[in-house]
Amino acid sequence: MKTLNLVRLGLLTLAGVFIGGIIHVVVVLGVPAQVPDLAYERIGRFGADEGFIRLPPIAAGSETLAMLDPAMTHAACRYQLETGPVRLEATIPAPFWSFALFNRRGETIYSFNDRTSGTGRLTMLVLTSDQLSRLREQPPENLEDMIVIETEAEEGFALLRAFIPDALRRSVIETSLEEAVCRKL
Repeated sequence: MKTLNLVRLGLLTLAGVFIGGIIHVVVVLGVPAQVPDLAYERIGRFGADEGFIRLPPIAAGSETLAMLDPAMTHAACRYQLETGPVRLEATIPAPFWSFALFNRRGETIYSFNDRTSGTGRLTMLVLTSDQLSRLREQPPENLEDMIVIETEAEEGFALLRAFIPDALRRSVIETSLEEAVCRKL
């Protein structure tokens, strides 16, 4: 009788672990569907695609995107490569600026800053492999001066961040972000 009870207890434990495992897998696979929106969608609420849009100042509890630095000002540009390459250009007179390119899911594709850019200026071309093949046949005049980023992600966004050292330089730096270029080649 004692052996029979131990077998039943073992089978019940095994069944509980098996059912718990199934529930765990279903919950883990269902989490992405429960995320209300992605950074790509949030940026789209602030303006049209293919143009840098200055994001609102960072305020506790109402951040536009996760983990933005309140000591910096930010501009973002959504793009789609379906109809052609995208050219990005900016000259930012800040003591420090950084740039990152993300796919639609928010995964970083490419990142650099004013110190690693070589010229202190952002001049970039983002395109797919097919577009790069076509571009090699008739390259633009200043292609050698651009950073060329080849990606298979046809939708994504660029994020410019510029450090604001003091209130006197804020308007100049914010204007440079508003004048940054993000458009079809």
